[in-house]
Amino acid sequence: MRLLVLKQGACGCRIFYGGAPITVGFLGLGIMGSPMAQNLIKSGCDVTVWNRTKSKCDPLISLGAKYKPSPKEVTAACDVTFAMLADPECAVEVACGKHGAASGMGPGKGYVDVSTVDGGTSKLICGHIKASGASFLEAPVSGSKKPAEDGQLIFLTAGDNSLYETVTPFLDIMGKSRFYLGEVGNGAAMKLIVNMIMGSMMATFSEGLLLSEKVGLDPNVLVEVASQGAINAPMYSLKGPSMVKSLYPTAFPLKHQQKDMRLALGLAESVSQPTPIAAAANELYKVAKSHGLSDSDFSAVIEALKGKVQS
Repeated sequence: MRLLVLKQGACGCRIFYGGAPITVGFLGLGIMGSPMAQNLIKSGCDVTVWNRTKSKCDPLISLGAKYKPSPKEVTAACDVTFAMLADPECAVEVACGKHGAASGMGPGKGYVDVSTVDGGTSKLICGHIKASGASFLEAPVSGSKKPAEDGQLIFLTAGDNSLYETVTPFLDIMGKSRFYLGEVGNGAAMKLIVNMIMGSMMATFSEGLLLSEKVGLDPNVLVEVASQGAINAPMYSLKGPSMVKSLYPTAFPLKHQQKDMRLALGLAESVSQPTPIAAAANELYKVAKSHGLSDSDFSAVIEALKGKVQS
């Protein structure tokens, strides 16, 4: 295996593999993908981008990124390509569809899917990538918009270990920690379980905020009490004050949280593991979606409970 070297220069970090700088592709420039790609560019990486809506590439191009009009052309031009897509359907289409990433792959190239998908989807994409002779790594992230902007994501990786070692410097630019979990599917499973827990916690927190107000307590004080006790979680102090004001600035869209709950419940069903709390929480997210809150932050699930109280 050739030596991987990170060099610091006037323009930032350049990552070399066998004496040549590694070229990086990035597919999908939404709430998460855009700041992740920006951090790579600002660190001096040679980045080529693509997004279904080309205008979302423009801010990155202005920072120095190159642009290609299809996933195939990005992967053909780059040594390693990252993909951050909205859901399993998009991930499969971008990787395996017409002019998809797999058709531009080949021996010596790597594809790192950082989207949140189910294990079956990840294995399907892996099969197409490996059929081209390239390597595949799944690396879904734990973290939302602000951690993505700050380079504080947590990567849950699985798949080709050699590719993992190759992209480690890039993961360290975009994140604060990384876990290698073995075979493809394990990263996807870990991410779904983490998001299942998070979604259930937010639903329960919403119930607590509304109950405190109903019995005459100040919900802001509840946020403070919760932040100082054993049940403390960063998202309570981060989201709570806005939730009390019925404000839900989008860091993680509610529609994506509900998608992850659905996929996690499917994972549980596949191994006959009861998940009644998560199932109940999922119904609340579905109600919130029906109220037109799909693109709001997932903390807007509290509105589903307000609807139940008012009816």
